[in-house]
Amino acid sequence: MPYLLPADNPFATGFDVKKTVLVIDDDRVFNALLAKNLERMGLAPKSAGSWQEAEKLLAVHEPDLILLDFRLPDADCERLLPLLSSQCPVVVLTGFGSIRNAVSMIQLGASEYLTKPIDLAELEFTVRRTLETAALRQTLQHYRKRVSQRQGSLVGDSKAMREVYGLIDAVAPTEVTVLIQGESGTGKEMVARAVHERSARAEGPLVTVDSCGLQEQLFESELFGHERGAFTGADQQKKGLIEEAADGTLFLHEIGEIPPSIQAKLLRVIETGTFRRLGGTKTLHADVRFVVATNRNLLDMSRDGSFRSDLYYRLSNFTIALPSLRERREDIPALAQHFLDGFRKTGSKELAPETLRRLLAYDWPGNVRELRNVVERGFILSRTASKILPDHLAFIPGAGNGGGTTLQYEHEPTLEDIERDYFGKLLTKYGGNRQKAAAALGISERHAYRLIQKYQLHNV
Repeated sequence: MPYLLPADNPFATGFDVKKTVLVIDDDRVFNALLAKNLERMGLAPKSAGSWQEAEKLLAVHEPDLILLDFRLPDADCERLLPLLSSQCPVVVLTGFGSIRNAVSMIQLGASEYLTKPIDLAELEFTVRRTLETAALRQTLQHYRKRVSQRQGSLVGDSKAMREVYGLIDAVAPTEVTVLIQGESGTGKEMVARAVHERSARAEGPLVTVDSCGLQEQLFESELFGHERGAFTGADQQKKGLIEEAADGTLFLHEIGEIPPSIQAKLLRVIETGTFRRLGGTKTLHADVRFVVATNRNLLDMSRDGSFRSDLYYRLSNFTIALPSLRERREDIPALAQHFLDGFRKTGSKELAPETLRRLLAYDWPGNVRELRNVVERGFILSRTASKILPDHLAFIPGAGNGGGTTLQYEHEPTLEDIERDYFGKLLTKYGGNRQKAAAALGISERHAYRLIQKYQLHNV
């Protein structure tokens, strides 16, 4: 039986960069034939007749692809596959072709498999497709990283932020549940993303859940999934977000808003890793890491009974407390420039010294989110100018020609005094329009609604 079956067409070169292919096969004649044809394809083959030889080559070369014989004299292919496939794509060569073998090899990490005798056209097609797929995957990861860095990067070199970075680096490689605490707009979701991307689950999904966005039953269904007939309108089975986050991270935003009945089920998932869909009887396993965030005081809530104390103590095992922007004013110049760099497509734009001074003097109740909104408005209003002037700012005390919202007190105000009065003035400015006032402050409309309830601003 011949080793290689002739191709209908001669091989064509065309790889932009010469890729290295390691052939591991103990049949020296077959190995040499493979190497010869790979070379004709414009590739750089390396040959090993045993795993011992392959190990020596791998110590000095980083192949782009490995062709691995399923039967080696000194190693078990099934043991080698997970190791090798973590470094580069692997195509398995076997004379024992069967569906069962093929499935098991793919499950162990092989990208493709070829059965002997090998058709030259199939060899070329498989090698090219595997290398191109690997290149596309690498490019995708590169752009995902760039997008992530542009949209969700943490900026700042203050002492407070360096402490946050240290906590992220310490906890990210573990499987520990993380509680992120901080005011609205401080960047809790960015911290959650940083924890995920520095973890062993980085290749898995990061699924974000807004804990105050749905009614209780709908929220439970979204989180845990439901079986057909679980409630009116449930005409088919649906996976929950816990299942969607398998092998990755589930980020529960504003966990303090979760109803008590769901808190108990969430505690069970975190402690046992098991759950049931709504209306289901089958116990499912949750291979997911939990990261949660809140802008509320969960300890006080656990004391007054609005949040389960056992869930609080389970979540607070590792806490990252995010500082408000007024607690790290030295980061404001870097943050503002970071936002400007993200807004501009060409050219450069900077803040005038007086503009920066006013940004530094403001207390930023909406934190980093509010700063971003103000800088974006300044970027837009400054049009083609190279500098953003104070007149271009929005809602900063003393900024612009009478456009700022100024607060004056005869006593030293508390943070709640400032928050209540400032938001009240914004509501008055916009005729009670909650959506516009929230946008100006850089907070969500839902958060604005809570402020209205908290400070009884219904008639403003």
